[in-house]
Amino acid sequence: MQATSQRDRRLGAMATLSLSRICRLALPVVAAILLVTPAMAKHHHRHKRHPPPASQSAAPAPETPLATSVPGSRPRDMENGADKSGQDKSRLDRNDDFLNQEKSHPKWDAHPPRSKSAQFGSQAKSEPQTPDVVPTPPQKPTELEPEPPETAPQPSEKPEPPGEEKMLPDPRSAEMPADQMPQAETACRERLKTLGVEFEEHKAEHDPEIGCSIPYPIVLKTLGKSIGISPGTELNCPMAEAAARFMADVVQPTAKAELGAGLKSINQASAFVCRPRNGTRKLSEHAFGNALDIASFTLSDGRKIEVGPAPPDKDAKFLNAVRKAACGPFKTVLGPGADPDHALHFHLDLEPRRHGGTFCQ
Repeated sequence: MQATSQRDRRLGAMATLSLSRICRLALPVVAAILLVTPAMAKHHHRHKRHPPPASQSAAPAPETPLATSVPGSRPRDMENGADKSGQDKSRLDRNDDFLNQEKSHPKWDAHPPRSKSAQFGSQAKSEPQTPDVVPTPPQKPTELEPEPPETAPQPSEKPEPPGEEKMLPDPRSAEMPADQMPQAETACRERLKTLGVEFEEHKAEHDPEIGCSIPYPIVLKTLGKSIGISPGTELNCPMAEAAARFMADVVQPTAKAELGAGLKSINQASAFVCRPRNGTRKLSEHAFGNALDIASFTLSDGRKIEVGPAPPDKDAKFLNAVRKAACGPFKTVLGPGADPDHALHFHLDLEPRRHGGTFCQ
């Protein structure tokens, strides 16, 4: 009977010790579950949270973070023999290490939980803020209009076209016809009529740009009663009179003496032409109707004597006599041999020369 009572006490003590060990082992596991469950729920809720709409201009009031429940102090085992078990103590130490590892999990260190105010604050920083006062752009300075010059600029003179040079001035270029024909011109015309010269009046010639001018020109039809001229010849009256007298007084008798026939007509190569002298800037005497070029003579028997560098002997004798006799009545006489421009005609003009001299070649 006594043995049975001791065995029952041992069994009761062992049951009490086993229950104490189970409670001591379960208590750390329950504490770990209480610590991990709120944190995981909060972490899951944070990832599911949607960002607030952009229209929110002010961040909401910060919320107080959920307080993590801290397990109370572990109840001390009051039973005898609990502290004496080294195996139980080592198990408790491992449980404490497990709790410490859960608390210092890298997941929480790398991504600590953030409050709603921190999330909204980051979005508010990214949105530009509208200034209270809109800046006004500076006004454009008023442009001052340039004052007009006191004297209007004068246009520059038109340059001379390449290859064209202005003619040297000649006082005769300014001659213009008067309202009434001068007495000298009237007297010249009366003398022409006496010589039997047929002519017509022509309007004045005047070219201010070049300088050509004939105030009182005439157009010759004949050079006397029996001497014709062709084509129509425009000259000034003094030159026409000199040509008519020379034909009647010199050429007519020379043709009869050298060629045995009288002079019937002449063929002129040039009379009035508004141009300069060849190769110079000086106006030609043709520009004033003061020169006559003779290309050939026609005799009464029909023969034609042409001016040229190598005429027949009889023709040459006649031409040389006429050319020599012309130096006197005319101030300039040029013909074959003088220059290439006069190889096929005689040039006769009344250009005034110093001391009344002549130029004959």
